[in-house]
Amino acid sequence: MAQTHPNRRLLLACAATLLALAGGANWAQTSWPTRPVRIVVPFAPGGTTDILARAVAPELSKAFGQQFVVENKAGAGGNLGAEAVAKSAGDGYTLLMGTVGTHGINRALYPKLPYDPFADFVPITLVASVPNVMVVNADAARTASINSAQDFMKLARSKPGKLNMASSGNGTSIHLAGELFKSQTGIFMTHIPYRGSGPALLDLTAGQVDVMFDNLPSAMQLIKSGKLKALAVTSATRSGALPDIPTVEEAAGLKGFEATSWFGLLAPAGTPPEVVNRIQQEVAAALNNPVIKEKMLSQGAIPSGNTPAQFASLIESEHKKWAQVVKLSGARVD
Repeated sequence: MAQTHPNRRLLLACAATLLALAGGANWAQTSWPTRPVRIVVPFAPGGTTDILARAVAPELSKAFGQQFVVENKAGAGGNLGAEAVAKSAGDGYTLLMGTVGTHGINRALYPKLPYDPFADFVPITLVASVPNVMVVNADAARTASINSAQDFMKLARSKPGKLNMASSGNGTSIHLAGELFKSQTGIFMTHIPYRGSGPALLDLTAGQVDVMFDNLPSAMQLIKSGKLKALAVTSATRSGALPDIPTVEEAAGLKGFEATSWFGLLAPAGTPPEVVNRIQQEVAAALNNPVIKEKMLSQGAIPSGNTPAQFASLIESEHKKWAQVVKLSGARVD
């Protein structure tokens, strides 16, 4: 049998590698997507998760020539939607708009989480981070002369156990911001979880609940319209979108208080890196669009578009941070 010269073997190996790489690149460029792509929002319509998903979906549709469809699958603090994506095929046709709740908090809060936020997902990119804002019903605030967080704290202490606190669901940053506030002030309020910020805000504006630590983008229009009164933001510094509203630390004297939220795209484990990288690049391009960027900033969201590796590092660090917050607050969901 004729022997193959070493140099020829090397050339053949290189050629095979190049063909494989070309095949992968070609697959990413031409074979995907050939049909609509779902972006699962694990909360009800109207909240920040939904707002941000619907901001990037049209841009991805234009970039790839296929519809990116937002699908709301709410329940269990985001766990139902996250579980559905975790169990989907890693073929690039199902994505999750994950949150600090689904990927930073819930593993520490729920004793039995139906998905692994690390092993079951591939991070794509952080879409945006936002502060939360402490809001109350504006009419109720006028009636009770609540003009500051200190006023609200005085009212709550005068009615121990009588006030309630709405959230977008167990384990969300909105829930944990409220729990952190309760633990640091010693004020007891009954927690009422909803299936997203939208339904919770409806009840808050209707006077059915007393306070909420909502994500700023979903509360912004109601604040601007005068239906909600903003008392404080939960970030370490004031928000450029509401520069006159103090931080919780400033308003309530709670040193070191900080509870911000973030939202990003993830895919099921096994999704090809070529697809992940292409989505990240297009999201980053969209978020750099001056019109989209300014719109997000005006709503209180800080756009990102970072790399998959950077987003993965954020998820890991946020999980460690919020696990400690959950422990200190004593919050738990059975």
